[in-house]
Amino acid sequence: MHTEVKPGTVLPARREDIVLHTADGLSLVGELAVPLAADPAGTLICLHPLPTAGGMMDSHLLRKASFRLPAMADIAVLRFNTRGTASERGRSEGEFGGGGPERRDVAAAIAFCSASPLLAGSRGVGGSPGARAPLWLLGWSFGTELALKWGNVPEVDGAILLSPALRRATDADLDGWAQSGKPLAALIPEFDDYLRPEEARMRFARVPQAEVIAVPGAKHLWVGENYVRIALNEIVRLVNPAAVPLPDQWPEHPRKE
Repeated sequence: MHTEVKPGTVLPARREDIVLHTADGLSLVGELAVPLAADPAGTLICLHPLPTAGGMMDSHLLRKASFRLPAMADIAVLRFNTRGTASERGRSEGEFGGGGPERRDVAAAIAFCSASPLLAGSRGVGGSPGARAPLWLLGWSFGTELALKWGNVPEVDGAILLSPALRRATDADLDGWAQSGKPLAALIPEFDDYLRPEEARMRFARVPQAEVIAVPGAKHLWVGENYVRIALNEIVRLVNPAAVPLPDQWPEHPRKE
């Protein structure tokens, strides 16, 4: 029997509450969800929208990625609250820093993923036991600024940007990504509040490998299950293309929130 995947559906995964430790001594709360039956084909570090506007690790697109992608696409998903941000999981220590001090938060998440035994495959990636799957940043709104400014480091293999505003990230940050040659994809809602497709194509033109994906009808907050599915399919296409298209039904009996 198959069950329709709905907005609150939680598919099977191994889920663990985690704590990240920053270089300036803060503890940040989060969760890691990994596939139950396979080594991860990739890992996403989720960087949430602006906390002063309600953004947090439970912002709906990131939560749905965590609920679905470990089972549907063998993708591990790490979500966490940046400094001073609170959600049902708890409140991370510190105070919101506007994007600068959050550099240490991004670094802590990357360090955690680089060291976590849950993300080291038992069979190994590419046939090498213990090898780690590609590590991707998934930023949404404010989180895209953190990805662009602080995520271009050797441990990161690419970045996916949902509704980038390009308010804090500069042309110099984009130039750094251009020089890295790493994959960079931007999903741009047709009716975004800050950056729409035409302007996005111009801004990202300085990154030759950047893929700008316009999403007709979508808005900044990606409200609506149809837009959620578009976003998740694009994420999976980049990280584990063999798993596309994602199913809209599941053969188990998943729990609901």
